[in-house]
Amino acid sequence: MGAGIAQVAAQAGFSTFLFDINQQILENAKIGIEKNLSVAVEKRKMTDEEKSATLSRLKFENDLNNCKCEMAIEAIVERLEIKQKLFSQLAEINGSEAILASNTSSLSITQIAAGVPFPGRVVGMHFFNPAHLMKLVEVISGAATEEKIAIETKAVAEKMGKTVVMAKDAPGFIVNRVARHFYVESMKIAEENVAEIAVIDSLLENAGFKMGAFKLMDLIGNDINYAVTESLFNAFHYDPKFRPSRIQQQKVLAGHLGKKTGKGFYKYFK
Repeated sequence: MGAGIAQVAAQAGFSTFLFDINQQILENAKIGIEKNLSVAVEKRKMTDEEKSATLSRLKFENDLNNCKCEMAIEAIVERLEIKQKLFSQLAEINGSEAILASNTSSLSITQIAAGVPFPGRVVGMHFFNPAHLMKLVEVISGAATEEKIAIETKAVAEKMGKTVVMAKDAPGFIVNRVARHFYVESMKIAEENVAEIAVIDSLLENAGFKMGAFKLMDLIGNDINYAVTESLFNAFHYDPKFRPSRIQQQKVLAGHLGKKTGKGFYKYFK
């Protein structure tokens, strides 16, 4: 999702670094962003000049020390200690004025901030996949988040053309709390062999959803989706209705994470 967030930031006029420790991932991100912008030009949603201007505002960086910024948005693995480590490094590089925004799907903003210098600067900024197309962004205030930081984060998201909802720091925030059973119940149906995966997706799409649950999980990444369900299962004290699915766990253990690996609940060819 980091590439999609970087794209919309650059489109909105912000000078933007896209950081990753893996150079190949950065190369793939650059190709993906250029492809997205080309599609937008073909559909006459932007001009060639706007595409060029967007790309000119993007820099691809694999040295964190070069990421000096007014606002950092992390979209890394859903592990508390890794997010805290990254924010601590960014706080050291950028000082007490930079906003540290987490794109976490389910981890507590309060808990992330507790292990980071300048916790009042830590805020949730939850985009939805694909970030360059989906309009909604949740802005989440943790217990330590300064009110002005939440307001500034909302303004940044709105400049990106997003529709913003202000959320409390509760398990799953708003969307993942409400939508979790879209995935969980679909996987229960598959586990019980009531219907095949493609049939379940077709039923959901015929009911009005733009994408079936399994297609969406492959798009999001089964590792991320599974981690979010596991986090909510723990947060709600092992309430059975949030139980992670064994079939998704098997996908994650096998490395079948969805579109990004070429195989998930479906197969994908590049």
